[in-house]
Amino acid sequence: MTDRPGDGGRATFRSDHAHGHGHGVSAQADRRHLSGALALIVGFMAVEVVIGFIAQSLALISDAAHMLTDAIAIVFALIAMRIAARPPQGGFTYGLKRAEIISAQINGITLLLLSAYFVYEGIRRLIVPPEVEGLYVVVTGVAGIAVNLAATWLLSKADRASLNVEGAFQHILNDLYAFIATTAAGAVIWLTGWGRADAIAALVVAALMLKAGWALVRDSGRVFMEAAPAGMNPAEIGQRTATLDQVTEVHDLHIWEVTSGYSAMSAHILVEPQADCHLVRQAAERLVHDEYGIGHTTFQVDHAIAGRPADDRAERHCADPHGPIHRPHGAH
Repeated sequence: MTDRPGDGGRATFRSDHAHGHGHGVSAQADRRHLSGALALIVGFMAVEVVIGFIAQSLALISDAAHMLTDAIAIVFALIAMRIAARPPQGGFTYGLKRAEIISAQINGITLLLLSAYFVYEGIRRLIVPPEVEGLYVVVTGVAGIAVNLAATWLLSKADRASLNVEGAFQHILNDLYAFIATTAAGAVIWLTGWGRADAIAALVVAALMLKAGWALVRDSGRVFMEAAPAGMNPAEIGQRTATLDQVTEVHDLHIWEVTSGYSAMSAHILVEPQADCHLVRQAAERLVHDEYGIGHTTFQVDHAIAGRPADDRAERHCADPHGPIHRPHGAH
């Protein structure tokens, strides 16, 4: 926290805890968990591709393709984590923390594209089902479940508050579901000879990919558009701040996410003519930090102009005021 003489109450506050790892998982541990999952995925994927072509199983081939994107997703996540750890420099005043969000968006888009392809291919195979070797599918599916359980367990120990890690986790988790569906389809084909079960399993996998991919694209898109974190209500925060002692108005309030788990806020706060601007600023910082977890704030605190109508205060203090104006209940 810094105070500068003559700053009109402007100051910044940043919490000391590490952003994105608030639950105690270190970045080094995250990289170790992701690297272990990557080794498992790549090793099994090579085996599955060969068996998928031998068995003529779309479900197995779709699983193998999904595992390839799993591997790519983890590689992107590892690279993004290293880039995001670089300190701020030059024009990148927040550093490169949003590299993790780019990774999450890429993961989400690949899931959406894969789901579209497997919907198309699954429908085609429903119409003209090929001969599928059910026993190969069952054996490979059971092995895939074991591998993906191990990979999912590894990633579940990493910091899933990061959209970057969550993107990789969703890839692996959906692949686990895919192997369960594939194994069930293989059992049906093996026991009954009904080949369309393979295509149905592929369509189930596609639906799971679509759901997970859309969630990642939506959440990373909110960060790129500098929206407030999901579940956080800026109007409520503005009104709570306006009810602090000696505050007469809050306007030009902005809340956004720099990256996963790193929220920032700025606002212009007007206080009563005799109020201590610095004490009010500190009270506002404590409020948003303790109640809403916002650890990076920039507040401009000024004295309200005595004798001016309330509706005119923002115009007198700001060259280009915008956004809602928050005042204590009952104030005009």
